[in-house]
Amino acid sequence: MKDHFERHRQAWTTDEIQKLNRLAGKGMSLKAIAKSLTRSEESTKKRAKEDKLTIRKVR
Repeated sequence: MKDHFERHRQAWTTDEIQKLNRLAGKGMSLKAIAKSLTRSEESTKKRAKEDKLTIRKVR
């Protein structure tokens, strides 16, 4: 069952962007970062790409 996100199309806050940068810098996976931010994986991936962040791939 997929998680349901109530934050559809809401703008990213400065705090969320800082947290995304911090978590990506720690090497966390996309799934873990998205869950921590209560955002979808697709939204998180898109924002990371806009900010030129690298998110670790889970193997």
